[in-house]
Amino acid sequence: MDNDNNRVCPVELANSLDSKIRRWIQNPRRILAPYIKEGMTVLDVGCGPGFFSVELAKMVGNKGKVIAADLQEGMLQKLYNKIKGTELEARVKLSKCEKNNINVSEKVDFILTFYMVHEVPDKNSFFKQLNNALTDKGQFLLVEPKLFHVSHKDFESTIKIAEENGFERSQGPPLLASWSTILKKSTN
Repeated sequence: MDNDNNRVCPVELANSLDSKIRRWIQNPRRILAPYIKEGMTVLDVGCGPGFFSVELAKMVGNKGKVIAADLQEGMLQKLYNKIKGTELEARVKLSKCEKNNINVSEKVDFILTFYMVHEVPDKNSFFKQLNNALTDKGQFLLVEPKLFHVSHKDFESTIKIAEENGFERSQGPPLLASWSTILKKSTN
């Protein structure tokens, strides 16, 4: 993979990550409904301004929780500004990641990484941390962008690294201009 793929989307472009057009093309509820149940604890890694986190918080309900994790404090602040003073504020826990540490110690039922794994420099460590966070029956939806970012070969390479770190893959949902897979803890 070339180094351009490891660049993190700057906070200045956060609004482009949360547009009506994107909501129409990548409707969070439609994409996530098959996997999310009320009461779940969900980890949204690379949450950005909360495009998926806000909808996840609605879907998990009052007894559920969303851990919204991002490398950039500015992205977490944008998400906080959206949920501040709403019922969702109590359901969303903001978590500041470090370059090689997702900083999440609790167990989660579902993990979402949407268009961000290609930005991770140490994928072995990343997948080990996610495997440690996921419950035994949990699921992990990994989605990467096809256009201009991640080739099929690079996506398959990423899946191989996930498998080497305790995951097994199954069919992900069909998403426009995206690669996707569902990962679960390997039973081997």
